[in-house]
Amino acid sequence: MYRMWLLRSCLSGRSNSPGIKKTFFLSKKARTIFGLFYINNCSNTLNIAKVMAQKRQKSIIKDILKFVIFLGIGVLLIWLFVRKLTPEEINEIFISLKNIKYGWLFVGIAFGILSNVARTSRWIILMEPMGYKPRYLNVFMSVLIAYFANLAIPRLGEVTRCGLLTKYEKIPFAKSFGTVITERVFDMIMFLLLFVINLLIQFNALQQYLNDKIIAPIQNSYSNFNGWTILLILLIAVVVVVAGYIILWKKNPNNKIVVKINNTIKGFWDGIKSIIYIKRPFTFIFHTLLLWVCYFYMTRFVFLCLPETSHLGYDAALSSLVFSTIGVILVQGGIGIYPWIVSEVLLVYGVTSAIGYAMGWLIWLNQTIIVIIAGIISLIALPIINNHKNIVVQKDDASKE
Repeated sequence: MYRMWLLRSCLSGRSNSPGIKKTFFLSKKARTIFGLFYINNCSNTLNIAKVMAQKRQKSIIKDILKFVIFLGIGVLLIWLFVRKLTPEEINEIFISLKNIKYGWLFVGIAFGILSNVARTSRWIILMEPMGYKPRYLNVFMSVLIAYFANLAIPRLGEVTRCGLLTKYEKIPFAKSFGTVITERVFDMIMFLLLFVINLLIQFNALQQYLNDKIIAPIQNSYSNFNGWTILLILLIAVVVVVAGYIILWKKNPNNKIVVKINNTIKGFWDGIKSIIYIKRPFTFIFHTLLLWVCYFYMTRFVFLCLPETSHLGYDAALSSLVFSTIGVILVQGGIGIYPWIVSEVLLVYGVTSAIGYAMGWLIWLNQTIIVIIAGIISLIALPIINNHKNIVVQKDDASKE
């Protein structure tokens, strides 16, 4: 209020207060210039606020569209698969689901929780070189909330968990987000390693599936096509994409696509290099391996839930894990595509399409239910726990005084 009164006094050139010196007030010309400057400054501020509001609105609309699109893709994939099922196959699915051994589902849930423990420990190790030692429970619940947020909007979880650490542990957002990028780099490395290992040890089985499901149908449609022709087309496509990127980079280095690709490559490389700064590199590698071992057994033990899949070995579990992970990357949360991929993979191991689809839903639901329940509990518990700790700290400080 005082500032508004002072501004009006300056612009009018009058003041009833003896405490304000007359020299402080402006001449008529100066008041005009000052008034125009003030109005222009207010206008600029309003414009900035308006632009920020528009950006925020666009961001919200973009997130909603992403959610609707990915949900739509998932529903479409479910419809495309289900419409092909015969009444006998649908009956087969219901009969198999009646014979579920629920105990193995809980074993899978236990490995899911252990995977979150491994991810939490690994994240804490990444923050140690920066001098931060966040409370384990806060980091653990932030990870659980992140998985829950990722079900709704792609990559929202990464932002959410960093924001929670900023709020409760006072760790700058940019620094914690940098460690998340490093985490993702090592997850990608592990996924690529598992993908290559899976191809090497199961090449014959997977090659037969490719011949039956992809190459043979193409050959039937186009008699001149064979396996080598398809491989040549793929190689040419790769060469064209790489050449296009190089040409675009040389002509316009500031192109949005070029900048995004360069930033991705740089972030990937920086993430790999960051391991030299980790204080406990072997512990970090141990937790990374443990994380993916847990993912593997989350799939392996759910196989034991149904009589038709209980005979499947580690090879089927590895293939299901690797290829279903691709589905999760392509479609948010893996909805719709995850069960379809599992059903296709299990065909290689002699499981019918219907039973494979039921198993895919069991694995996906088992993982998703963990994420939802743990995420909701953490959302409720995290502020309560931290509020209680703050009260305890205040009482301790008061007693010391």
